[in-house]
Amino acid sequence: MTNISLLAWVIPVVICIVLYKFVLRVFFGMVIVPEDKIGLVTKKFVIFGADKALPDGRIIATKGEAGFQAQTLAPGLYWAMWFWQYKVDMVSFTIIPEGKVGLVLAKDGREIPTGHILARRVDSDNFQDAMAFLNNGGQKGRQTAFITTGSYRINTYLFEIVIVDQVKIFENMVGIVTAMDGEPIPLGQIAGKFVEGHNNFQDIDAFLGNGGNRGLQPQVMLAGSYYLNTWAVQIEQNPMTDVPIGYVGVVISYIGEDGLDVTGETFKHGNIVSKGQRGVWHEPLGPGKYALNKYTTKLEAVPTTNLVLNWANARSESHDLDKNLSTITVRSKDGFPFNLDVAQIIHVPANEAPKVIARFGSMTNLVSQVLEPTIGNYFRNSAQDSDVISFLSTRKERQDSAKNHIREVLDEYNVNAVDTLIGDIVPPESLMKTLTDRKIAEEEQKTYQTQKMAQEQRQGVEKETAIADMQKEIVRASQSVEIAQRTADAAVKKAEGDATSLKLNVNAEAEATKMRANAEAEATKARAGAQAEATKLTASAEAERISKTGLAEAEKIMAVGKSTAEAYQLQVSAMGGDNFTKYKITEEIGKGNIKVIPDVLISGNNGSEGSISGLLGLKLMEMMDANEAKNAKSNPKPPQRNKNAE
Repeated sequence: MTNISLLAWVIPVVICIVLYKFVLRVFFGMVIVPEDKIGLVTKKFVIFGADKALPDGRIIATKGEAGFQAQTLAPGLYWAMWFWQYKVDMVSFTIIPEGKVGLVLAKDGREIPTGHILARRVDSDNFQDAMAFLNNGGQKGRQTAFITTGSYRINTYLFEIVIVDQVKIFENMVGIVTAMDGEPIPLGQIAGKFVEGHNNFQDIDAFLGNGGNRGLQPQVMLAGSYYLNTWAVQIEQNPMTDVPIGYVGVVISYIGEDGLDVTGETFKHGNIVSKGQRGVWHEPLGPGKYALNKYTTKLEAVPTTNLVLNWANARSESHDLDKNLSTITVRSKDGFPFNLDVAQIIHVPANEAPKVIARFGSMTNLVSQVLEPTIGNYFRNSAQDSDVISFLSTRKERQDSAKNHIREVLDEYNVNAVDTLIGDIVPPESLMKTLTDRKIAEEEQKTYQTQKMAQEQRQGVEKETAIADMQKEIVRASQSVEIAQRTADAAVKKAEGDATSLKLNVNAEAEATKMRANAEAEATKARAGAQAEATKLTASAEAERISKTGLAEAEKIMAVGKSTAEAYQLQVSAMGGDNFTKYKITEEIGKGNIKVIPDVLISGNNGSEGSISGLLGLKLMEMMDANEAKNAKSNPKPPQRNKNAE
């Protein structure tokens, strides 16, 4: 019951609204444009006059003509827009998203002047006022102006909007610009002239208004986002030009005015001009990154550190300037070909780099046009003045000569020759074998001489060692001789003393015997006095006999001592004191069994075996002497009597 009551109310209301709108639309021409729409009006016919027709070539009516109307309906309520005369199409706003650009194509307007491809900007409230666009002389076709992020009430009967991305130039990149419209590039130039005031080509009307040229532009764009009309300019992104550490960048400009040469009369190998002019710039760029247009300028990197170039097969430096260089083949005076590796160290001063590039165009040309022929020909000529052996033996002198010669040559080309180095020299294999055999023979001879000297020195060392080892025995023998000499001297003195003592003893004994004999005789005589006279003669004879016997014995002893002393005296007189002393020493050495000459003599004539045998002999003698001493101590001999004393 409730649903039926609700329908009973709703249906009449809907019917009333429909009838109301129909009545208002038909009888009052009411049109309602929603808030998010605009109304595009098409006038179906004109009631009065034939002059209300559109001019030829026009499709948008600005003066009430029949057709698409320039005037649009903004959101709101409108009257007198009868449906039989007007058609109103509701379209959405034109929305340009963030990061996008709306390029505008006008379907009506004046013709673009000949020679141009883009229509110039006119005041039209960002193309939202189609009436103003057409009345202010707007041109049909692609527009230089564009619309950026936002919502726009665009009459799509007149304008077509193409949404494109913003132009973004990335870090360490350079945007090279080519303009699609403008004045022709001047004769003799490859790029347009430099124009100010267009805000990095974002205001293309200012660019054209200031006389910008179509085609390649000298200006470049750095990293960033730009609102650009891609119908007006095209952007090519390239890496920034990098000048590494240890290099300078010599700029060759292909655009600009013809400048005056700044090198003066002394340099006649190309024009070196000021910055911004066409030619080689006299001021090189230091290490860093530069936003250069690769189509209008060229940068030649010139190393300012020492640069090594190798004339050797399969060996080149990282700079690759010597990648086409190879081992130099030369021929000697005696007709032998051989290979020669050479390394050349050069240095290009930073302030001389533009002259090098102006003369040769690049470092590669410097190597191929100057260094390669100069160094190759020098060593070929040098080898022809010498045979292979002499060339090898005078390598240092030839290296110094080459260094001086090449320095003089390179000075003329504004390049410093730091050093010239001769590397590996590869003579013919047959010649090398001969030299090797000769050298081996010489070295073997030296080896034999060295070995001989070593053997002689070793013998000398062994001899000295043996002598050093015998030094103890030599000292002992020397001491023994000295002891023997002193013993002999003592014996001589003792003999002289014994002789004197013996003489005194003999005299004393003789005197004593005489006195005893006299006493005995007196005693006998006294006893005989008591005897008979008969025995007087007998006692007297016996006393006489005894007296004579004592005198004879005393005279005998005295004669022996005197004769011994006289004999020593005669021997001293006959032989001399020194000879008699030596004689007595020898006699005493013989009596005392003293060893003057060692039992074992060590000699080095028989090599190491003789030395060892001698040492073993000495050791054996020491052991025997020790044994004899031990036996003598255990079995002492009785002392001998002095025969002379007897």
